Amino acid sequence: MTTTRICRRRLLRGAGLAAAWTAAAAWAALPRAAWAQPYPARPVRLVVGFPVGGPNDIQGRLVGQALSERLGQPVVVENRPGASGNVATEMVAAAPPDGHTLLLVGPANAIHGAFQAAKNPAERSRDVVRGIALVAGIAREPLVMVVHPSVPATTVMEFIADAHARPGRITMASTGKGSSPHLTGELFRMMAGVDLAVVHYAGGGPALKEMIAGNAQVMFEPMSAAIEPVRAGKLRALAVTTAARSDALPGIPTVAETVRGYEASATTGIGVPSGTPAETIGRLNREINAALAEPAMAARFAAMGASALAGSPADFTAIIAGEINKWAKVVAVAGVTPE
Repeated sequence: MTTTRICRRRLLRGAGLAAAWTAAAAWAALPRAAWAQPYPARPVRLVVGFPVGGPNDIQGRLVGQALSERLGQPVVVENRPGASGNVATEMVAAAPPDGHTLLLVGPANAIHGAFQAAKNPAERSRDVVRGIALVAGIAREPLVMVVHPSVPATTVMEFIADAHARPGRITMASTGKGSSPHLTGELFRMMAGVDLAVVHYAGGGPALKEMIAGNAQVMFEPMSAAIEPVRAGKLRALAVTTAARSDALPGIPTVAETVRGYEASATTGIGVPSGTPAETIGRLNREINAALAEPAMAARFAAMGASALAGSPADFTAIIAGEINKWAKVVAVAGVTPE
């Protein structure tokens, strides 16, 4: 091989390497969005910490379907019940922070945070829900103060008077120790100054069955579960627990109209593992808010007695932080401990 050919090969090889390095440098200099793999790059998991068919599961599936259409990737709902939602929360907190694993955040997350705050008030976590960055709210659902038809009271005021006249003799059904209906009832006991006998049942279904059978006299039940027994006359609605009346039961007053300052609701939303990029959280927030603004979605929530809870990640974080603070006071005063 002649010296001329060797020099030509070396020249071409050097030119090729120089071109490659120039292209790589130019690619690296582009904004991250230009070279990162588009989000989402694969199907997304939405982990729900409760069984199929409950209010949280239904709301999660509605939002999951809407996100699937907007993100262009399937959103697969994965039910992981256990430990009042903590199994699902820990699973998502441990997942890669890339936006491909979402958590259905619900009342159980705020209540768990309340138990932690009550146990150690000095402890402060960087995340409102430990290990989870909050993305967007989904819905706010009232609970309904319902009584068995055999109860003579037809208003909250009459119920309070009856409870004062018969301390400890009216039974309040609970869906489980430390559950949202339980603490909502405890808040009422504290603020109304009444003595009710609390009976804990193994979930919402058994508690509602015992209420309809007349084995308990009062219960604070999520609207989505209470509305049909109320409409059928199997239970009587005395009040809703939110600050404003509900369009689903427009003739029913709020508890606050009698017990000033009373408010409780079941709030749901979406979270992702802490450390998820801000641009991914922003994309999810925009898509969820857009889905909530659709008339069909609003109608589905209204049918369950819930209202859409649109807003920024900061808005939802503030709401959950407020819920934690409220329930921390309740569990501390009432002496409630987690199961």
